[in-house]
Amino acid sequence: MTQPGGALSDQSVLAHGIGGAKDLPIPLSFMLVGAAVALVVSFVVLAFAWRTPRLDGAHAGRELPVWVGDAVDSAWVHWPLRLFGLAVTAYTGWAALAGVDAAANPTLGVFYIYLWVGLVPLSLALGNVWPLLSPVRTLHEVTSRLLGSPADRGMLGYPAWLGHWPAALGLFAFVWTELVSPDAELVTTVVRWFLVYAGVMLVGAAVFGDTFLARADPFEVWFGLVARLSPWGRRPDAQGRHRVVLRNPLQSLDTVQPTPGLLALVAVLLGSTAYDSFSTSIYWLRVTATPGSLDPTLRESMVLLGFIAFVLLTFTGACYIGAGLPWRERRLLPRLLAHSLVPIGVGYVFAHYLTLLLESGQAYLVFLSDPLVTGEADYLGTGSWTVVYFLSTRAELLAVLKVGFVLLGHVVAVVAAHDRAVRVLPEGHRMSGQVGMLGLMLVYTVGGLLLLFSA
Repeated sequence: MTQPGGALSDQSVLAHGIGGAKDLPIPLSFMLVGAAVALVVSFVVLAFAWRTPRLDGAHAGRELPVWVGDAVDSAWVHWPLRLFGLAVTAYTGWAALAGVDAAANPTLGVFYIYLWVGLVPLSLALGNVWPLLSPVRTLHEVTSRLLGSPADRGMLGYPAWLGHWPAALGLFAFVWTELVSPDAELVTTVVRWFLVYAGVMLVGAAVFGDTFLARADPFEVWFGLVARLSPWGRRPDAQGRHRVVLRNPLQSLDTVQPTPGLLALVAVLLGSTAYDSFSTSIYWLRVTATPGSLDPTLRESMVLLGFIAFVLLTFTGACYIGAGLPWRERRLLPRLLAHSLVPIGVGYVFAHYLTLLLESGQAYLVFLSDPLVTGEADYLGTGSWTVVYFLSTRAELLAVLKVGFVLLGHVVAVVAAHDRAVRVLPEGHRMSGQVGMLGLMLVYTVGGLLLLFSA
Protein backbone atom coordinates (compact mmCIF):
# COMPACT_ATOMS: atom_id res chain seq x y z
CA MET A 1 0.00 0.00 0.00
CA THR A 2 1.26 3.46 -0.88
CA GLN A 3 2.25 5.67 2.02
CA PRO A 4 -0.21 8.59 2.17
CA GLY A 5 1.31 11.75 0.83
CA GLY A 6 4.33 9.77 -0.24
CA ALA A 7 6.23 10.68 2.92
CA LEU A 8 4.15 9.67 5.91
CA SER A 9 6.03 7.19 8.04
CA ASP A 10 4.68 4.85 10.71
CA GLN A 11 6.26 7.03 13.36
CA SER A 12 4.53 10.24 12.27
CA VAL A 13 0.91 9.25 11.81
CA LEU A 14 -0.03 9.86 15.44
CA ALA A 15 1.88 13.12 15.78
CA HIS A 16 -0.36 16.03 16.71
CA GLY A 17 1.34 18.44 14.34
CA ILE A 18 -0.08 21.57 15.94
CA GLY A 19 3.04 23.72 15.79
CA GLY A 20 4.65 25.80 18.52
CA ALA A 21 5.11 29.41 19.50
CA LYS A 22 7.30 30.04 16.49
CA ASP A 23 4.20 29.61 14.30
CA LEU A 24 2.39 32.60 15.77
CA PRO A 25 1.66 35.42 13.31
CA ILE A 26 1.69 37.88 16.26
CA PRO A 27 3.88 38.12 19.38
CA LEU A 28 2.84 35.69 22.09
CA SER A 29 2.57 38.49 24.67
CA PHE A 30 0.10 40.39 22.47
CA MET A 31 -2.01 37.29 22.06
CA LEU A 32 -2.12 36.60 25.82
CA VAL A 33 -3.02 40.20 26.67
CA GLY A 34 -5.69 40.23 23.99
CA ALA A 35 -7.23 37.02 25.29
CA ALA A 36 -7.26 38.35 28.86
CA VAL A 37 -8.85 41.63 27.77
CA ALA A 38 -11.54 39.76 25.82
CA LEU A 39 -12.48 37.75 28.92
CA VAL A 40 -12.54 40.77 31.21
CA VAL A 41 -14.65 42.78 28.77
CA SER A 42 -17.04 39.83 28.40
CA PHE A 43 -17.45 39.64 32.17
CA VAL A 44 -18.01 43.39 32.53
CA VAL A 45 -20.63 43.39 29.79
CA LEU A 46 -22.39 40.45 31.40
CA ALA A 47 -22.27 42.10 34.82
CA PHE A 48 -24.16 45.16 33.54
CA ALA A 49 -26.35 43.66 30.82
CA TRP A 50 -27.11 40.17 32.19
CA ARG A 51 -28.37 40.76 35.73
CA THR A 52 -31.01 38.01 35.85
CA PRO A 53 -30.95 34.37 34.61
CA ARG A 54 -31.77 34.05 30.93
CA LEU A 55 -31.01 30.39 30.27
CA ASP A 56 -33.75 27.85 30.87
CA GLY A 57 -32.83 24.87 28.78
CA ALA A 58 -35.64 22.68 30.06
CA HIS A 59 -38.23 24.97 28.47
CA ALA A 60 -36.26 26.64 25.65
CA GLY A 61 -36.16 25.83 21.98
CA ARG A 62 -38.34 25.75 18.91
CA GLU A 63 -40.30 22.54 18.60
CA LEU A 64 -39.90 20.74 15.30
CA PRO A 65 -42.80 18.78 13.75
CA VAL A 66 -43.78 15.56 15.52
CA TRP A 67 -42.70 13.47 12.53
CA VAL A 68 -39.08 14.62 13.03
CA GLY A 69 -38.93 13.05 16.48
CA ASP A 70 -40.74 9.94 15.23
CA ALA A 71 -38.19 9.57 12.42
CA VAL A 72 -35.22 10.09 14.73
CA ASP A 73 -36.57 7.50 17.18
CA SER A 74 -37.55 4.96 14.53
CA ALA A 75 -35.90 1.59 14.14
CA TRP A 76 -35.13 2.57 10.52
CA VAL A 77 -32.67 5.13 11.90
CA HIS A 78 -31.49 3.41 15.07
CA TRP A 79 -30.60 -0.02 13.78
CA PRO A 80 -28.57 1.02 10.72
CA LEU A 81 -26.47 3.17 13.06
CA ARG A 82 -26.16 0.34 15.57
CA LEU A 83 -25.16 -2.11 12.85
CA PHE A 84 -22.66 0.39 11.49
CA GLY A 85 -21.08 0.69 14.96
CA LEU A 86 -20.86 -3.11 15.23
CA ALA A 87 -19.42 -3.39 11.73
CA VAL A 88 -16.69 -0.83 12.45
CA THR A 89 -15.89 -2.64 15.71
CA ALA A 90 -15.71 -6.02 13.98
CA TYR A 91 -13.53 -4.66 11.15
CA THR A 92 -11.21 -2.96 13.63
CA GLY A 93 -11.10 -6.08 15.79
CA TRP A 94 -10.08 -8.12 12.75
CA ALA A 95 -7.27 -5.67 12.05
CA ALA A 96 -6.20 -5.71 15.69
CA LEU A 97 -6.15 -9.47 16.15
CA ALA A 98 -4.99 -10.63 12.72
CA GLY A 99 -2.91 -7.68 11.54
CA VAL A 100 0.61 -6.49 12.22
CA ASP A 101 1.22 -4.57 15.45
CA ALA A 102 2.48 -1.39 13.79
CA ALA A 103 1.54 2.29 13.64
CA ALA A 104 -0.06 1.66 10.23
CA ASN A 105 -2.56 -0.73 11.80
CA PRO A 106 -5.91 1.09 11.53
CA THR A 107 -6.86 0.04 15.06
CA LEU A 108 -4.77 2.89 16.44
CA GLY A 109 -6.42 5.48 14.20
CA VAL A 110 -9.95 4.25 14.94
CA PHE A 111 -9.30 4.31 18.70
CA TYR A 112 -7.21 7.44 19.18
CA ILE A 113 -8.43 9.62 16.30
CA TYR A 114 -11.86 8.68 14.96
CA LEU A 115 -13.33 7.71 18.34
CA TRP A 116 -11.64 10.06 20.77
CA VAL A 117 -11.39 13.17 18.57
CA GLY A 118 -13.79 12.57 15.69
CA LEU A 119 -16.86 12.05 17.88
CA VAL A 120 -16.49 15.58 19.28
CA PRO A 121 -17.37 17.48 16.07
CA LEU A 122 -19.90 14.76 15.19
CA SER A 123 -21.65 15.26 18.55
CA LEU A 124 -21.60 19.03 18.09
CA ALA A 125 -23.18 18.75 14.65
CA LEU A 126 -25.72 15.96 15.17
CA GLY A 127 -26.28 15.73 18.92
CA ASN A 128 -25.85 12.69 21.12
CA VAL A 129 -25.18 9.97 18.52
CA TRP A 130 -22.71 7.84 20.50
CA PRO A 131 -25.37 5.72 22.26
CA LEU A 132 -26.48 4.55 18.81
CA LEU A 133 -22.94 3.90 17.56
CA SER A 134 -21.66 2.33 20.79
CA PRO A 135 -21.03 -1.41 20.27
CA VAL A 136 -21.33 -1.97 24.01
CA ARG A 137 -24.81 -0.46 24.23
CA THR A 138 -25.91 -2.37 21.12
CA LEU A 139 -24.63 -5.67 22.52
CA HIS A 140 -26.47 -4.97 25.77
CA GLU A 141 -29.66 -4.19 23.81
CA VAL A 142 -29.42 -7.37 21.75
CA THR A 143 -28.60 -9.53 24.78
CA SER A 144 -31.52 -8.08 26.73
CA ARG A 145 -33.92 -8.82 23.88
CA LEU A 146 -32.67 -12.39 23.55
CA LEU A 147 -33.16 -12.91 27.29
CA GLY A 148 -36.56 -11.26 27.22
CA SER A 149 -35.69 -8.56 29.75
CA PRO A 150 -35.93 -4.77 29.33
CA ALA A 151 -32.57 -3.16 28.59
CA ASP A 152 -33.23 -0.37 31.06
CA ARG A 153 -33.75 -2.73 34.00
CA GLY A 154 -31.04 -4.51 35.91
CA MET A 155 -30.85 -6.58 39.04
CA LEU A 156 -30.21 -3.46 41.13
CA GLY A 157 -30.93 0.23 40.95
CA TYR A 158 -28.00 2.48 40.09
CA PRO A 159 -26.94 4.39 43.24
CA ALA A 160 -27.54 8.12 42.82
CA TRP A 161 -24.47 8.97 44.93
CA LEU A 162 -22.23 7.15 42.43
CA GLY A 163 -23.14 9.59 39.66
CA HIS A 164 -20.41 10.01 37.06
CA TRP A 165 -17.54 8.85 39.26
CA PRO A 166 -17.10 5.56 37.33
CA ALA A 167 -17.01 7.55 34.07
CA ALA A 168 -14.35 9.86 35.52
CA LEU A 169 -12.24 6.83 36.47
CA GLY A 170 -12.77 5.29 33.05
CA LEU A 171 -11.77 8.52 31.33
CA PHE A 172 -8.62 8.69 33.46
CA ALA A 173 -7.80 5.11 32.45
CA PHE A 174 -8.16 6.11 28.81
CA VAL A 175 -6.02 9.27 28.95
CA TRP A 176 -3.38 7.46 31.03
CA THR A 177 -3.20 4.75 28.38
CA GLU A 178 -2.98 7.30 25.59
CA LEU A 179 -0.56 9.79 27.17
CA VAL A 180 1.49 7.97 29.83
CA SER A 181 1.63 4.27 29.08
CA PRO A 182 4.97 3.34 27.48
CA ASP A 183 3.04 0.89 25.29
CA ALA A 184 0.38 3.36 24.12
CA GLU A 185 1.15 2.88 20.43
CA LEU A 186 0.97 -0.91 20.57
CA VAL A 187 -2.18 -2.46 19.13
CA THR A 188 -2.16 -5.04 21.93
CA THR A 189 -2.48 -2.21 24.46
CA VAL A 190 -5.58 -0.90 22.72
CA VAL A 191 -7.06 -4.40 22.54
CA ARG A 192 -6.53 -5.01 26.26
CA TRP A 193 -7.99 -1.63 27.16
CA PHE A 194 -11.08 -2.13 25.03
CA LEU A 195 -11.72 -5.66 26.32
CA VAL A 196 -11.56 -4.48 29.93
CA TYR A 197 -13.75 -1.48 29.12
CA ALA A 198 -16.35 -3.59 27.30
CA GLY A 199 -16.35 -6.20 30.04
CA VAL A 200 -16.92 -3.66 32.81
CA MET A 201 -19.64 -1.88 30.84
CA LEU A 202 -21.53 -5.07 29.94
CA VAL A 203 -21.39 -6.44 33.49
CA GLY A 204 -22.44 -3.09 34.90
CA ALA A 205 -25.33 -2.86 32.43
CA ALA A 206 -26.45 -6.37 33.38
CA VAL A 207 -26.48 -5.40 37.07
CA PHE A 208 -27.84 -1.84 36.86
CA GLY A 209 -29.50 -1.69 33.43
CA ASP A 210 -28.58 0.78 30.73
CA THR A 211 -28.60 3.55 33.33
CA PHE A 212 -25.12 2.29 34.12
CA LEU A 213 -24.00 3.08 30.57
CA ALA A 214 -25.53 6.56 30.71
CA ARG A 215 -23.72 7.32 33.98
CA ALA A 216 -20.54 5.23 33.91
CA ASP A 217 -19.44 4.86 30.28
CA PRO A 218 -16.67 7.48 29.90
CA PHE A 219 -17.33 7.89 26.18
CA GLU A 220 -21.09 8.12 26.50
CA VAL A 221 -20.89 10.66 29.31
CA TRP A 222 -18.23 12.85 27.67
CA PHE A 223 -19.77 12.83 24.18
CA GLY A 224 -23.16 13.40 25.78
CA LEU A 225 -21.80 16.54 27.45
CA VAL A 226 -20.33 17.70 24.14
CA ALA A 227 -23.73 17.14 22.51
CA ARG A 228 -25.20 19.66 24.97
CA LEU A 229 -23.40 22.28 22.89
CA SER A 230 -25.22 21.20 19.74
CA PRO A 231 -28.33 23.04 18.51
CA TRP A 232 -30.46 19.90 18.91
CA GLY A 233 -32.33 18.92 22.04
CA ARG A 234 -35.32 17.08 23.45
CA ARG A 235 -38.24 18.44 25.45
CA PRO A 236 -41.48 16.78 26.56
CA ASP A 237 -44.69 18.34 25.23
CA ALA A 238 -48.12 18.47 26.87
CA GLN A 239 -48.80 14.88 25.82
CA GLY A 240 -45.56 13.63 27.32
CA ARG A 241 -43.86 13.01 23.97
CA HIS A 242 -40.20 13.97 23.75
CA ARG A 243 -40.16 16.47 20.91
CA VAL A 244 -37.01 17.38 19.01
CA VAL A 245 -36.26 21.08 19.49
CA LEU A 246 -33.86 23.51 17.87
CA ARG A 247 -32.29 25.82 20.45
CA ASN A 248 -29.37 28.00 21.42
CA PRO A 249 -26.44 25.74 22.43
CA LEU A 250 -26.14 27.74 25.66
CA GLN A 251 -29.71 26.69 26.47
CA SER A 252 -28.78 23.07 25.82
CA LEU A 253 -25.70 23.39 28.05
CA ASP A 254 -27.97 24.68 30.81
CA THR A 255 -29.71 21.28 30.89
CA VAL A 256 -26.58 19.52 32.24
CA GLN A 257 -27.49 18.03 35.61
CA PRO A 258 -25.16 18.66 38.60
CA THR A 259 -24.39 14.96 39.03
CA PRO A 260 -21.77 13.69 41.52
CA GLY A 261 -18.47 13.14 39.72
CA LEU A 262 -19.25 15.61 36.92
CA LEU A 263 -16.51 18.03 37.96
CA ALA A 264 -14.00 15.18 38.30
CA LEU A 265 -14.75 13.95 34.79
CA VAL A 266 -14.33 17.37 33.18
CA ALA A 267 -11.18 17.96 35.28
CA VAL A 268 -9.70 14.74 33.88
CA LEU A 269 -10.37 16.00 30.36
CA LEU A 270 -8.92 19.47 30.93
CA GLY A 271 -6.00 18.29 33.04
CA SER A 272 -5.00 15.57 30.59
CA THR A 273 -5.09 17.96 27.63
CA ALA A 274 -2.90 20.43 29.52
CA TYR A 275 -0.54 17.60 30.45
CA ASP A 276 -0.35 16.52 26.80
CA SER A 277 0.90 19.97 25.84
CA PHE A 278 3.24 20.18 28.83
CA SER A 279 4.77 16.75 28.23
CA THR A 280 5.94 17.83 24.76
CA SER A 281 7.14 21.28 25.81
CA ILE A 282 10.81 22.18 25.38
CA TYR A 283 11.11 22.76 29.14
CA TRP A 284 9.83 19.31 30.11
CA LEU A 285 11.81 17.54 27.41
CA ARG A 286 14.96 19.12 28.80
CA VAL A 287 14.06 18.10 32.35
CA THR A 288 13.37 14.51 31.37
CA ALA A 289 16.40 14.23 29.12
CA THR A 290 18.53 13.54 32.20
CA PRO A 291 17.78 10.11 33.70
CA GLY A 292 16.62 10.25 37.32
CA SER A 293 15.95 7.78 40.11
CA LEU A 294 12.18 7.94 39.62
CA ASP A 295 10.61 5.51 37.16
CA PRO A 296 9.56 7.53 34.06
CA THR A 297 6.06 6.03 33.96
CA LEU A 298 5.52 6.79 37.64
CA ARG A 299 6.86 10.31 37.16
CA GLU A 300 4.57 11.02 34.21
CA SER A 301 1.60 9.52 36.06
CA MET A 302 2.22 11.86 38.99
CA VAL A 303 2.47 14.88 36.69
CA LEU A 304 -0.77 13.90 34.95
CA LEU A 305 -2.51 13.55 38.31
CA GLY A 306 -1.06 16.90 39.32
CA PHE A 307 -2.65 18.67 36.35
CA ILE A 308 -6.01 17.05 37.07
CA ALA A 309 -5.80 17.93 40.77
CA PHE A 310 -4.92 21.52 39.83
CA VAL A 311 -8.14 21.85 37.83
CA LEU A 312 -10.21 20.28 40.62
CA LEU A 313 -8.75 22.38 43.42
CA THR A 314 -8.61 25.72 41.62
CA PHE A 315 -12.14 25.42 40.25
CA THR A 316 -13.49 24.44 43.66
CA GLY A 317 -11.66 27.31 45.33
CA ALA A 318 -12.87 29.83 42.73
CA CYS A 319 -16.46 28.74 43.31
CA TYR A 320 -16.14 29.31 47.07
CA ILE A 321 -14.67 32.83 46.89
CA GLY A 322 -17.22 35.51 47.73
CA ALA A 323 -20.18 33.16 47.35
CA GLY A 324 -21.95 34.49 50.46
CA LEU A 325 -23.59 31.14 51.14
CA PRO A 326 -23.54 28.86 54.22
CA TRP A 327 -20.91 26.15 54.02
CA ARG A 328 -23.45 23.39 53.37
CA GLU A 329 -24.81 25.22 50.31
CA ARG A 330 -21.40 26.43 49.18
CA ARG A 331 -20.16 22.86 48.84
CA LEU A 332 -22.68 22.33 46.01
CA LEU A 333 -21.39 25.24 43.91
CA PRO A 334 -18.55 23.38 42.12
CA ARG A 335 -21.03 20.76 40.95
CA LEU A 336 -23.61 23.39 39.94
CA LEU A 337 -21.04 25.34 37.91
CA ALA A 338 -19.08 22.38 36.48
CA HIS A 339 -21.08 22.48 33.24
CA SER A 340 -19.27 25.73 32.36
CA LEU A 341 -16.03 23.77 31.89
CA VAL A 342 -17.48 21.72 29.02
CA PRO A 343 -17.00 24.42 26.33
CA ILE A 344 -13.41 24.92 27.55
CA GLY A 345 -12.79 21.20 27.11
CA VAL A 346 -14.29 21.24 23.62
CA GLY A 347 -12.21 24.29 22.69
CA TYR A 348 -9.03 22.57 23.87
CA VAL A 349 -9.85 19.42 21.89
CA PHE A 350 -10.17 21.41 18.68
CA ALA A 351 -7.11 23.56 19.40
CA HIS A 352 -4.93 20.63 20.39
CA TYR A 353 -6.07 17.83 18.07
CA LEU A 354 -7.36 19.56 14.94
CA THR A 355 -4.49 18.54 12.66
CA LEU A 356 -4.42 15.09 14.23
CA LEU A 357 -8.03 14.63 13.13
CA LEU A 358 -7.83 16.25 9.71
CA GLU A 359 -4.39 15.04 8.57
CA SER A 360 -3.53 11.89 10.49
CA GLY A 361 -7.22 11.05 10.10
CA GLN A 362 -6.73 11.09 6.33
CA ALA A 363 -3.74 8.80 6.70
CA TYR A 364 -5.79 6.22 8.56
CA LEU A 365 -8.42 6.27 5.83
CA VAL A 366 -5.62 4.95 3.66
CA PHE A 367 -4.52 2.42 6.29
CA LEU A 368 -8.11 1.19 6.76
CA SER A 369 -8.04 -0.21 3.24
CA ASP A 370 -5.23 -2.58 4.24
CA PRO A 371 -6.31 -3.66 7.75
CA LEU A 372 -3.76 -6.48 8.06
CA VAL A 373 -0.92 -4.22 6.87
CA THR A 374 0.08 -6.58 4.08
CA GLY A 375 1.00 -3.81 1.65
CA GLU A 376 -1.22 -5.34 -1.01
CA ALA A 377 -4.88 -5.08 0.03
CA ASP A 378 -7.19 -2.19 -0.87
CA TYR A 379 -10.59 -3.32 0.44
CA LEU A 380 -12.13 0.15 0.74
CA GLY A 381 -10.59 1.65 -2.37
CA THR A 382 -8.75 4.32 -0.37
CA GLY A 383 -5.29 2.76 -0.51
CA SER A 384 -4.04 5.12 -3.20
CA TRP A 385 -5.40 8.30 -1.63
CA THR A 386 -2.95 11.10 -0.83
CA VAL A 387 -3.01 13.06 2.41
CA VAL A 388 -3.55 16.80 1.97
CA TYR A 389 -1.52 18.71 4.56
CA PHE A 390 -3.57 21.88 4.45
CA LEU A 391 -3.19 23.18 8.02
CA SER A 392 0.35 22.00 8.69
CA THR A 393 1.59 24.07 5.76
CA ARG A 394 -0.31 27.19 6.87
CA ALA A 395 1.20 28.03 10.24
CA GLU A 396 -0.46 31.44 10.59
CA LEU A 397 -3.95 30.08 9.91
CA LEU A 398 -3.35 27.19 12.32
CA ALA A 399 -2.16 29.54 15.07
CA VAL A 400 -5.19 31.79 14.65
CA LEU A 401 -7.52 28.79 14.77
CA LYS A 402 -5.90 27.46 17.94
CA VAL A 403 -6.18 30.80 19.72
CA GLY A 404 -9.74 31.22 18.47
CA PHE A 405 -10.88 27.81 19.72
CA VAL A 406 -9.37 28.35 23.16
CA LEU A 407 -10.76 31.87 23.52
CA LEU A 408 -14.23 30.94 22.23
CA GLY A 409 -14.42 28.07 24.69
CA HIS A 410 -13.55 30.36 27.60
CA VAL A 411 -15.97 33.10 26.56
CA VAL A 412 -18.83 30.58 26.32
CA ALA A 413 -17.76 29.21 29.72
CA VAL A 414 -17.91 32.72 31.25
CA VAL A 415 -21.45 33.21 29.91
CA ALA A 416 -22.64 29.80 31.17
CA ALA A 417 -21.06 30.30 34.59
CA HIS A 418 -22.42 33.85 34.89
CA ASP A 419 -26.00 32.82 34.15
CA ARG A 420 -25.88 29.98 36.66
CA ALA A 421 -24.20 32.20 39.26
CA VAL A 422 -26.87 34.92 39.14
CA ARG A 423 -29.41 32.14 39.63
CA VAL A 424 -27.88 30.41 42.65
CA LEU A 425 -25.93 33.14 44.47
CA PRO A 426 -27.55 35.54 46.97
CA GLU A 427 -28.50 38.91 45.51
CA GLY A 428 -25.75 40.84 47.29
CA HIS A 429 -23.04 38.40 46.13
CA ARG A 430 -23.92 37.79 42.49
CA MET A 431 -21.01 39.86 41.19
CA SER A 432 -18.47 39.47 43.99
CA GLY A 433 -19.13 35.72 43.96
CA GLN A 434 -17.87 35.56 40.37
CA VAL A 435 -14.58 37.38 40.87
CA GLY A 436 -12.79 34.16 41.73
CA MET A 437 -14.27 32.45 38.66
CA LEU A 438 -13.16 35.30 36.39
CA GLY A 439 -9.63 35.12 37.79
CA LEU A 440 -9.61 31.38 37.25
CA MET A 441 -10.78 31.73 33.64
CA LEU A 442 -7.92 34.17 33.04
CA VAL A 443 -5.45 31.68 34.52
CA TYR A 444 -6.87 28.84 32.43
CA THR A 445 -6.83 30.93 29.24
CA VAL A 446 -3.28 32.24 29.62
CA GLY A 447 -1.97 28.93 30.93
CA GLY A 448 -3.72 26.94 28.22
CA LEU A 449 -2.32 29.12 25.45
CA LEU A 450 1.18 29.06 26.91
CA LEU A 451 1.10 25.27 27.09
CA LEU A 452 -0.43 24.93 23.65
CA PHE A 453 2.36 26.97 22.06
CA SER A 454 5.19 25.65 24.21
CA ALA A 455 6.02 22.66 22.01
